[in-house]
Amino acid sequence: MIELYLVRHGLAGEFGTYTNDDERPLTEDGKKKTRSVAKRLIDLGLQFDLILTSPLVRARQTADILVDVGLSSQLQEASYLASGIITPWLDWLPDWTPGSQECLALVGHEPSLSTWAELLAWGEVRGAVELKKAGVIGLSLPETGSPIGRSTLFWLTPPRFLLS
Repeated sequence: MIELYLVRHGLAGEFGTYTNDDERPLTEDGKKKTRSVAKRLIDLGLQFDLILTSPLVRARQTADILVDVGLSSQLQEASYLASGIITPWLDWLPDWTPGSQECLALVGHEPSLSTWAELLAWGEVRGAVELKKAGVIGLSLPETGSPIGRSTLFWLTPPRFLLS
């Protein structure tokens, strides 16, 4: 069984204040809170075999913080995490060889991550899940076959419950 953690990027600059929204960075408060959340995940014993991140600046900065605090030593960019389309990730997943933790993190954006969580757990989008900035969703994926509608949601927490 693979544990999948969906991590939303931390608090970023104001939408519309950057010519290219892809370049919108984390704020200083966003960096601080994201680091606190990441340290708490370490305290809870989490370790990721791999972190896949959207290439957008705010997500990449969030993923870099996760690596910096020691949640993983492996980081890769995945453009489909910026687009929010799940099909390329579903195509990638069977070829991924988990490490000893059998644990994968995806760092991305809303509403994509909540939509993915709903598709994985229920097989459809219900609009019932909301992931806050620097929040985390945990899902257990089945060992074989498509994870769509066959995954188990075991964790949904806003960052305020992870801040020390």
